[in-house]
Amino acid sequence: MGTRMVPMAWWCTGVRWRGGGPVLGWWAPGRDGRESVLGYGQQAAFVVRGERSCLGVWRGGRHTPCPRGMTVPARSTRAQCPECARIDRSYSVAADTMADDPRPYAVYLAYFGPGLLKVGITADERGSARLLEQGAVAFTWLGRGPLMAARRVEALVGVALGVPDRIPYARKRTVRTALPPVEEWVAEVSAAHARAVRLTGWPESMAAAGCEVVEHRGEFGLEGLPPARAVVRELVDGGVVAGRLSGAAGPDLHLDVGGRGVVIDARLMAGWQLEAVGAEESGALGNLGGGGAVTVPTVELGGVQGGLF
Repeated sequence: MGTRMVPMAWWCTGVRWRGGGPVLGWWAPGRDGRESVLGYGQQAAFVVRGERSCLGVWRGGRHTPCPRGMTVPARSTRAQCPECARIDRSYSVAADTMADDPRPYAVYLAYFGPGLLKVGITADERGSARLLEQGAVAFTWLGRGPLMAARRVEALVGVALGVPDRIPYARKRTVRTALPPVEEWVAEVSAAHARAVRLTGWPESMAAAGCEVVEHRGEFGLEGLPPARAVVRELVDGGVVAGRLSGAAGPDLHLDVGGRGVVIDARLMAGWQLEAVGAEESGALGNLGGGGAVTVPTVELGGVQGGLF
């Protein structure tokens, strides 16, 4: 993106979180993967080329390309064809296909905004990476133990507290730029934690964790983040996205495009060849450095489809 753009022979693999910050991943046949560090305040400008391709399957640090070289629908948040998605899911903890996994797991409560709490689990060795990937504004650990015991606690807490194990990104992105004072986050998460650890029915193999609310204002660049006015619906061949990167949360990249807050879900970027905006595109769109432009389909957060602005 911007001056950090990887050459055109590379396909984007979306956003990952490394060391508490977002990076953009890249893949090319026969080459090691690359990552571009995303810095808040930098100009981000790319043009979309060609068709969106299935990225295959990554497991254990190894990549298996899509055997049929399939294309992927532009609006899908998963850059995989059905066959590769099935293979990927066969190794998924979320799908309960790894019940014999010997690693310890952690159960957490994540906060995304007022009244938006969710319960979930992650491999203990991953630390808070899963919370950053989900765009959790704050979280606290509930306990640690074997996988199936963690699953039982996740279900117990979800039912007893009435909190889900998933929250749509559409809801997350509408509240993160208008959050209440931090004291209110801490109070809401702490109260839910206290209720959760007092529940009867915890497996003996699960060790409860004390309440310690961790928040991600700095990692996400939430201080002064302008409200999101539009969301990119899909990328298209020849489309341009250009603006200043003002923040990120989970897969969402927040751009300042001529004074308007625009969000692009980087999952929609995965599988595309993205090139730095060149002189031809800049000339057609005017002075991109001054304000930016978006020529791919967008949806106003009020529900109206937009275009170039």
